[in-house]
Amino acid sequence: MMTSQFDSLDLAPFQAVIFDMDGTLLDTESVFRTIVFEVCTELGFEMTDDVHLSMVGGSHERTNQLLVEAYGVSFPYTLFDERCRVIMRERSHGGVPIKAGALELVTDLQARGIPTAVATSSRKPHAHNHLGAAGLLDMFQTIVTRDDVINPKPHPEPYLTAARRLGIEPTQCLALEDSHSGVRAAHAAGMQTIMVPDLVHPSEDIRALGIAVMESLTHVHHAAFRRS
Repeated sequence: MMTSQFDSLDLAPFQAVIFDMDGTLLDTESVFRTIVFEVCTELGFEMTDDVHLSMVGGSHERTNQLLVEAYGVSFPYTLFDERCRVIMRERSHGGVPIKAGALELVTDLQARGIPTAVATSSRKPHAHNHLGAAGLLDMFQTIVTRDDVINPKPHPEPYLTAARRLGIEPTQCLALEDSHSGVRAAHAAGMQTIMVPDLVHPSEDIRALGIAVMESLTHVHHAAFRRS
């Protein structure tokens, strides 16, 4: 069950907000899902919902591991990865869709002087291309990608790196995530964490790590500033 009543959110004061990218800021996970199924079929493998959902929010390395576990060492991951990226670039030429409430929330945070960052498992070219295509690239003080850390999510390093770059203590940051690995990473970094599910629903252990599960960034926006 998601938090739908704004007053039920037990949110402590925060000095910065750190966003995941795909599935949280950008409505790209459903697009990528279609591509993953298409490319697997093209390569002679049958993608399943379970395998796909296990990939959501994961790093390049984790996705490679999951696909080899699912399909065996003969799975051509390098080719799969390249094909997915080429098709994703082609389909993002016309712009990248933004999740409901994302622009309004980020704009309001800017107006309030609250610094923001992105912490994503995507590599830098992908992240900058998609944020640029969505018109969001210049709205964040820093963008932490897979290329900026040794340990990707669910390790806390991406979130700790973002907080360090912002000059804000992790405990003073609010993290917004759509995936299990992202929630684990933000929580391990010591941040207040809200899950805004996209394709993956929270399990009980994931629900216990965050302060709330909310329907959209619009709900987060209203809840965060309801007393302003």
